[in-house]
Amino acid sequence: MRLSRYFLPVLKENPSEAQIVSHRLMLRAGMIKQASAGIYSWLPLGFKVLRKLENIVHEEQAKAGHIAIQMPILQSADLWRESGRYDDYGQEMLRMQDRHGRDMLYTPTAEELVTDIFRGHVSSYKDLPLTLYQIQWKFRDEIRPRFGVMRGREFYMKDGYNFDLTKEDALHAYNRHLVSYLRTYERMGLQAIPMRADSGPIGGDDTHEFLVLADTGESEVFYDSAVTDLTFGDRQIDYDNREQCQAILEEFTSKYARTDETHDEALFNQVPEERRRVARGIEVGQIFYFGTKYSEAMGATVQGPDGKPTPVHMGSHGIGVSRLIGAIIEASHDDKGIIWPEGVTPFHCGIVNLKQGDDEADVACEKLYGALTALGLEPLYDDRNERAGGKFATMDLIGLPWRITVGPRGLKNGVVELTCRRTGESEELSPEAAVTKVAEIYERTV
Repeated sequence: MRLSRYFLPVLKENPSEAQIVSHRLMLRAGMIKQASAGIYSWLPLGFKVLRKLENIVHEEQAKAGHIAIQMPILQSADLWRESGRYDDYGQEMLRMQDRHGRDMLYTPTAEELVTDIFRGHVSSYKDLPLTLYQIQWKFRDEIRPRFGVMRGREFYMKDGYNFDLTKEDALHAYNRHLVSYLRTYERMGLQAIPMRADSGPIGGDDTHEFLVLADTGESEVFYDSAVTDLTFGDRQIDYDNREQCQAILEEFTSKYARTDETHDEALFNQVPEERRRVARGIEVGQIFYFGTKYSEAMGATVQGPDGKPTPVHMGSHGIGVSRLIGAIIEASHDDKGIIWPEGVTPFHCGIVNLKQGDDEADVACEKLYGALTALGLEPLYDDRNERAGGKFATMDLIGLPWRITVGPRGLKNGVVELTCRRTGESEELSPEAAVTKVAEIYERTV
């Protein structure tokens, strides 16, 4: 993409309504625009990152054996009355009637709807296990939406639902989701710590939230600092191997890590004092096992091995895809702007032409642009007739991990400048070597 042809409405000043870094930088970088309280239009740069995160989620869900579907945003209230949640959910649920007077609601979550799909098509235990998921816009009518996409009313979420014959099978699905989520977050450049949490209106006794540590987090968290030393890395996982998935769950959840809702001071005091930490965290996902809560209420049964109808054991598992963008920015920024991890950056590399209109500089930039594109990378070429300082400020604000700077002086020596956004370090390389290095960096992130 050439910046002269792109829609990137950056702001020079900090918006007065933005209270936290991610909200401020998303508005300044031209990623979003508020449509109404807690509801945003996603502009090209923000939408591009949103799609990057969505693709990572899809890829990791597929590896875990989970199957994508798409359910409607509007649901019938009758299903929620079957489960008993329609009156219990509270004012966060946006309720309405269609032209025929039928009670409807805008989806905050989809346990009832997916259970209705299951009971209409699955009747035998031989069709289990089954996990269905979607990535879809949701709505919860927050009483006081704030912090941009971190606590908006409309949000983009992956929600998945497992159906299993026994509790043991369903707990393996729980473990499988925990493993896949750890892989997902690390690919996004995040350390998301699984913490024992409260189930809220979803229900169930087994639940973990995944939280990213940040000063602006809405939750107070208590944890053993040893959990921050854990990384998933590039280990190979067999998702059908129950012992392997259980071992990973134990590895990542055996040390103390809880939100304020489930904090146990006595247990926390058993952690060595030098490792006790109290901080703030941003929730970016949650997994639940709730047994037969919905299947019994809604008649979702299968014929078991003994020929008798058996209610299936279920769980639900969510990732806040749009919220993740705010979490990544909160965890990765500086005074100049965003610093995207390589795995989620909207463009792989920025190209800055220091002297637009100079024949040699223009030709060199075009060659760099073509070489990067030919390798399957997406460069953003700042070909505007602007001063160099303004071009650098824009690149720093939008946070591309790598920048190639091209100018007449360097080209006389046969070099361009490759700069790392995170460290600020630069090196002079031939144009060909700069392209090769950028390509090698992104090969390691796949």
